[in-house]
Amino acid sequence: MITIDYQNRMPIYEQIVERFQTLIVNGALEPDTQLPSVRNLAVDLAINPNTIQKAYAVLEQQGFIYPVKGRGNFVSGDSEVKNRKIQAFYRTLKNVVIQGKELGVTRDEFLEKSKEMFEEGQYDRN
Repeated sequence: MITIDYQNRMPIYEQIVERFQTLIVNGALEPDTQLPSVRNLAVDLAINPNTIQKAYAVLEQQGFIYPVKGRGNFVSGDSEVKNRKIQAFYRTLKNVVIQGKELGVTRDEFLEKSKEMFEEGQYDRN
């Protein structure tokens, strides 16, 4: 379900947040699905439970999950969460376009490269 890239400069808790966000937004984790316990996920990933707790706290603050005392954390049914994530993507895309223009990338080059990456499924975080 969740994998950690130890070569990635992104902090581990942020990687966990990002992976769960993707699973939730894509519908792989449906509303009211229970997440793994902090302890179990920490053991599975061989990382400190505090790291998992921090990731879950961020996900809760962002509205992706909700806690139930004594039972664990569950996926939120808030449909607005996906819309906020999509809007954040568009803001990032806008910044990429601006940066490309500053570097002299033409519209046609940008669109062609985007199309290639989209069709090939190149979503690597390199």
